[in-house]
Amino acid sequence: MTSRAAGLLPASAPTRLFVGGEWLTSIAELEVIDPATLRPLTTTGDAGPEEAAQAVAAAADALRTWSTAAPRVRSDVLRRTHELLLAELDEGARIITLENGKATRDARAEIATAAEFFRWFSEAAVRIEGSILTAPSGDKAIITEHRPVGVAYLITPWNFPASMVARKLAPALAAGCTAVLKPAPETPLTALWIGSILERAGLPAGVVNILATSRAAAVTEAVLADRRVRALSFTGSTEVGRLLLAQAAPRVLRCSMELGGNGPFLVLDDADVDDAVAGAVLAKTRNGGAACNAANRFYVHASLAERFAQGLREALRALRVGPGIDPSNDIGAMVSERERDKLTALLEGARDAGARVDVLGSVPDVGAFVAPAVVTGVKHGSALVRDEIFGPIAPVMTFGDDEEAIELANDTDHGLMGYVYGGDRGRAIRVGRQLESGLVAINRGLISDPAAPFGGMKQSGLGREGGTHGIHEFLEVQYLGVTW
Repeated sequence: MTSRAAGLLPASAPTRLFVGGEWLTSIAELEVIDPATLRPLTTTGDAGPEEAAQAVAAAADALRTWSTAAPRVRSDVLRRTHELLLAELDEGARIITLENGKATRDARAEIATAAEFFRWFSEAAVRIEGSILTAPSGDKAIITEHRPVGVAYLITPWNFPASMVARKLAPALAAGCTAVLKPAPETPLTALWIGSILERAGLPAGVVNILATSRAAAVTEAVLADRRVRALSFTGSTEVGRLLLAQAAPRVLRCSMELGGNGPFLVLDDADVDDAVAGAVLAKTRNGGAACNAANRFYVHASLAERFAQGLREALRALRVGPGIDPSNDIGAMVSERERDKLTALLEGARDAGARVDVLGSVPDVGAFVAPAVVTGVKHGSALVRDEIFGPIAPVMTFGDDEEAIELANDTDHGLMGYVYGGDRGRAIRVGRQLESGLVAINRGLISDPAAPFGGMKQSGLGREGGTHGIHEFLEVQYLGVTW
C-alpha cells in the first residue's frame, strides 16, 4: 500500500481487505481521494473475483456456528460494538470526513447513528418471536419460528459510509446471518474501520468480510453466482438497483433495496414560514444534501412563496462552505469532482431554461465544493425537479391548493421521503397520508431513527431497514406442524 497523507488519517485506520478474520493484502490497490483537496489519502486493497470467492467461503463456514449461537451471544457482540463506536467516535468521524468530504458535525452525528443501530439490533437479537397455536381442526399444533436467511451480500453507498453499513450489518448479525460487505469505492476506509471495531468486539472470524473494490461488477457477479449466498441488500441508485434485481432473479435471492428518492417538501398556506425555512435548511443541507431522504423539491403555497424563498436564501447564505475537517464549516465537499460537476450542470441547465438561480456564498478554489443555491421560476418536470439532486440546491415552486400540492408531490416514480409543514396539524397529517412516500415528516426537517422503519414506495425500494421491521429482511419464517 502507498503511504498515507501525512498526519491526516488515524494510524489505526485499516487499509487491507478483511476476509475470514484476517487482514489481507491484495495485488491491486484502490486509491482513496480526499475530496476537499483532491489529493490521495491512501490506498486500500482492491478486491477481485478471487477475493470475493474467499469471502463467500469464509462467510459460509462461519454461518454454521454463528447461525446457531445463542441470541445473547450475538447481542453481546453488537452491544460491545455500540460501546466501542461511541468511545472512538472522534476517530471514526475523522475518517468519514477525510474520505467523504462531509462536515465534521455531520460525520460525528453519523457515527452516533451507526452506534445506535448496533444497540437497537443488539436488543432485537434477543426478541425474535415465534408462535404456537392449535390448528382449528384440532389435529396438530402450528409452530412458527424464524431462522436466518444465510450468507448475505451487503452493498453500501458513499454518502453515509458508517450508518449505512450499520443499518445492514447490525440486523443481519442479530438475525444470525453472516455477511460479505462491499462498501462504495469512494469511501472504503470507514467500512474497514467498522470491521476492526467488530473484530475487537469479539465477532468470530468470517462472520463479516469486507471487500473494498474498484471492480464492483466483477465482484458482485462472483458473489451472487455462489449458491451459498441467499440474500442481497443494496442501498444506491434506482438504476443500479434494477440491474441487481435482474442479476438476483435467476437464483431467486431474498432482496432488499433502498433506492433513489425525490423528496417533496410541502408548505401549506397556514404554515409558520420561519419554522418551515428552518426545517427546509435541515432537510436540504444535512450531509451537504447528499441524502436519499433529503428534500429535493419545494412546493410552497403561492401566498407564502416569496417569503419562504427569501428566508431560505438568507438562511443558506449564513452557512459556511469549506473543508469538513474544519469544525467551523457547515457544509463540506461533495464526495468527488464528478458529483460537483453534476450539480454545476444542473444549475447551468436551470439558468439556461430561464429560472432564477441564486448561488449563496463562495467556495474554496480547490476541492469538490458546491455553494448552496435557491432556484425559483423552475418548472415542474424539469431536470432539476425530476432528477435526484444530492446536493445543497433547492428548487422552489408554487401551488394553489392542497390537492394540487399532493398531485405535484406524487408525480414521480420515486416515493421515499416527503415533508409537510402546516399550522393545522390534523390537516398536515391528512396531506401527509396522501403522499406516496414510505416516510413522511410533519413539521420536522428530520425523522430518521434506528427505531423506525426506513424504506420507500414505488421505485424507491423494496423492504424496510431499521425498527422492528429491519431484522426480518434477514429472517425466514418456518412452520412446523406437530402432533403432540
